[in-house]
Amino acid sequence: MDSLWTKTVRLPRFAPLKKDIHTDVLIVGGGMAGLLCAYFLQQAGVDYALVEAGRICGGVTKNTTAKITAQHGLLYDKLIREFGEEKAKGYLAVNQRAVERYRALAREIDCGFEEKDNWVYSMDDSSKIQREQAALQRLGFDAMAASELALPITVARALCFPRQAQFHPLEFAAAIARDLRIYEHTKVRQLAPHKAVTDGGTIHAKRMVIATHFPILNKHGGYFLKMYQHRSYVLALQGAQVPDGMYVDEAQSGLSFRGYGDILLLGGGSHRTGKQGGAWQELEAFARAHYPDAKEVYRWAAQDCMTLDGIPYIGQYSSRTEGLYVATGFNKWGMSSSMVAAELLRDLLTGKENACADLFSPSRTMLRPQLALNTLESVRGFLRPTAPRCPHLGCALKYNREEHSWDCPCHGSRFGEDGTLLDGPATDDKQLRKA
Repeated sequence: MDSLWTKTVRLPRFAPLKKDIHTDVLIVGGGMAGLLCAYFLQQAGVDYALVEAGRICGGVTKNTTAKITAQHGLLYDKLIREFGEEKAKGYLAVNQRAVERYRALAREIDCGFEEKDNWVYSMDDSSKIQREQAALQRLGFDAMAASELALPITVARALCFPRQAQFHPLEFAAAIARDLRIYEHTKVRQLAPHKAVTDGGTIHAKRMVIATHFPILNKHGGYFLKMYQHRSYVLALQGAQVPDGMYVDEAQSGLSFRGYGDILLLGGGSHRTGKQGGAWQELEAFARAHYPDAKEVYRWAAQDCMTLDGIPYIGQYSSRTEGLYVATGFNKWGMSSSMVAAELLRDLLTGKENACADLFSPSRTMLRPQLALNTLESVRGFLRPTAPRCPHLGCALKYNREEHSWDCPCHGSRFGEDGTLLDGPATDDKQLRKA
């Protein structure tokens, strides 16, 4: 099950680590966030090294729908209510800057970068759109609303962020990675203060960045309670009407649309990892009803880390881990959030002041309603009597018949039928019985 992106690019290859090394900053994880962090540190003249357990962009990055936008659902009304106008304005500003940073870099990179308007729509509640539009006006951003879209669906109302973008994420990643100090097939087996042990050698580092999608250290930060994971699905359809823009439902289980040349990327079927959801069947039914002459050319699934308050965790891993940093919880907006994370981490690592550091701090309050739901799901997972259990923290695994995998509803680890690790936070394969 390969995405369109993996089938249409050749990523550079890097040798594994084969000796002990010393570096100022070690980056663990070679997805978009890790690569951009390395890229900016190299530009700043910081000594760094990046290690990746497999191939770069071999995890979540290869399965993105690759929308670059500061419009993260209907978020800004909520940000104003919970954090105040100043922090909401800061969140908007850094994400708009992320779009512009991609735009500037893409002038030198052939990566299918296209400027597109981004729309968030509601199927049944126009008042949500009106509140979000009013919130954005308070922040000084003029977002246009509409009641009709160039889509085969009827919406109550929709809101537009103009001049956002879409691109080929792996073409972009291949270009920025080419001259970086990267070690592939270098899995970190043990982390200790200022030291990472791999099969090929020990890395001594003054500081470390964990950019492994879901953080791999359990004893610090409480990320197993602060996040859960969410799966979503994509069908790539040829012969379907391709919209001139990017579109997404404000509902977490709704549909998304974007084009790539003459191919429509139809996304949706979302659900919490380990739970039931519409998956590809929902997308197939929609395609039959609205694009009967279309041909499926690719299909894939993505997995996203969801935070308690809808804001990523970027900064010091925990209040007690000096010199250890993290970038995680991108809430389905991985492209803009990766850029925000890389620039914020560069500032933190080079001693430069960043006005949004507190907003993204992983040590901010956990007292959010989602915490109770995450805790309840963990307790259920621990107590559920079943044979296969996740090696991460011992939750009961559930068999996913749609994808032929064993999935953890507590924290989102996934395993193939043969026990091969597919998604973290678990770090090793597991022996599993056949379903």
